[in-house]
Amino acid sequence: MDKKKVVVGMSGGVDSSVAAWLLKKQGYDVVGVTMQIWQDEDEFVQEENGGCCGLSAVDDARRVAAAIGIPYYVMNFKEEFKEHVIDYFVNEYKNGRTPNPCIACNRYVKWESLLKRSLDIGADYIATGHYAKIEQLPNGRYALHTSATGAKDQTYALYNLTQDQLARTLMPVGEYTKDQIRELASEVALQVAHKPDSQDICFVPDGDYASYIEEYTGEKIQPGNFVTSDGTVVGRHKGIIHYTVGQRKGLGLSLGYPVFVLEIRPETNEVVVGSNEESMSRYVRANAVNFMSVENLKEPKRVWAKIRYNHRGAWCMVEKTGEDEILCTFEEPQRAITPGQAVVLYDQDYVLGGGTIIGDS
Repeated sequence: MDKKKVVVGMSGGVDSSVAAWLLKKQGYDVVGVTMQIWQDEDEFVQEENGGCCGLSAVDDARRVAAAIGIPYYVMNFKEEFKEHVIDYFVNEYKNGRTPNPCIACNRYVKWESLLKRSLDIGADYIATGHYAKIEQLPNGRYALHTSATGAKDQTYALYNLTQDQLARTLMPVGEYTKDQIRELASEVALQVAHKPDSQDICFVPDGDYASYIEEYTGEKIQPGNFVTSDGTVVGRHKGIIHYTVGQRKGLGLSLGYPVFVLEIRPETNEVVVGSNEESMSRYVRANAVNFMSVENLKEPKRVWAKIRYNHRGAWCMVEKTGEDEILCTFEEPQRAITPGQAVVLYDQDYVLGGGTIIGDS
């Protein structure tokens, strides 16, 4: 029987490098691929930005591929990345929402585009260095299972993958902790064993989203009013793209109590602010729902849910309220229900599904 062929998405980091090595050790016919997603900047800028997108990523991935003895290629995904990640990111901020570009990149670029191209060249699977596990459940469906390491678990950012994508994906790193992965990399003398993890959004490495959006669009975002829930004007803001729901720092307001962003209103160019108490809610509405461990949600169910990547999670009852809409009612109030972010639902250690947050009522 022929060995199964797997294309490993290699970012030049330690996780994807060890993923490629593990799969080769397990007997797969492994091909390394780095996805070129950086837009048309000069080499210096790309080199400075690094992360999972820069030229240094290509150099590191190529060296690792040579060290473990697998073929290596760079594939161009600039157009897909621009459409599904950058344009989405910019439009969400301009519409008063807070996007999660990593979720969009995973779903539409790393999986949809890479998987299609990999199948076209005869691969059976794609693989990544994500900290997550994929299992087929007794009901026949594929679902993500939380990884061996809670601190690094990445299932939240992968909730949107389809059944076909999951069936054709391998995630060998999910069985290990980060320390174990670095140890494996050191044992087989991979140069990236102690390379720092990439941080923040790869195409905005300095974290200044507002400047990036203004430069990308060529538009100057207009200032407007800070208002309280009753409409009282309490100050001026720099432009809605500078703010996100739940934000406390950098508002420049002195109202005699800690002030949080409660809502962003692009139609009136207002940023609504209020107290900590006002920033809490028990309700999360979401749409663009993707069910994973079940085909559909037939009746309300008690689940553990995360409303942002670094949220520790909390218990809620989830129910379907429309063809493509769910309502989560949390047992304890949660801070900063942020439109544009994802709510991801867990049934024990499996991802039940998730959706895009549209409001808290």
